[in-house]
Amino acid sequence: MDYFHSKQKFTPERGDVLISEPYLPDPNFERTVVLICEHDENGTFGYVLNKPSSALLEDVVDQISDFKEKLFIGGPVQQDTLHFIHRAPEAMPSGQLIGNDIYWGGDYDQLLSMIDLKQLRPEDFRFFLGYSGWAAGQLEEELEAKSWIVYKGISASHIFDIDENSLWKEVLKSLGGKFKMFANYPADPNMN
Repeated sequence: MDYFHSKQKFTPERGDVLISEPYLPDPNFERTVVLICEHDENGTFGYVLNKPSSALLEDVVDQISDFKEKLFIGGPVQQDTLHFIHRAPEAMPSGQLIGNDIYWGGDYDQLLSMIDLKQLRPEDFRFFLGYSGWAAGQLEEELEAKSWIVYKGISASHIFDIDENSLWKEVLKSLGGKFKMFANYPADPNMN
């Protein structure tokens, strides 16, 4: 199915991802994959999955030491806030299911305890500074302008097992067809 140019409108839902078009001019979202955690009449909220920061979790949380997991830039909004997603409902049962074995948040004190007791499997968690947000109707306008491709049914393995540096390309390739071609577009169109 042609997700990008179809006449059918694909409204994003919780658990979908937005894939930026190859030449989106916004530096906050250049070649990004954004996991949608909420989308309703009030707007949209999610996290950029493939934009690592230079900071580690232990750099920003005083109660954590000897935990060398990197933080990701979840988006340009409130980058002084910490968020997380995971695929470990048995370890963090208070998280909210957002789709396909992907959970959002959970008990923060339990998280700190799990890290302290070395019970947390880092490969099952991803931590973010800030988030991505759109006001009511804003994302729909961007979808009309073809700034984003809506991908339904992303798997937890895409998010947690694929290296963030190749995630944008790999997700496009998994859509097949012309999206494989999009995945190989150079970052600078003048290089084409």
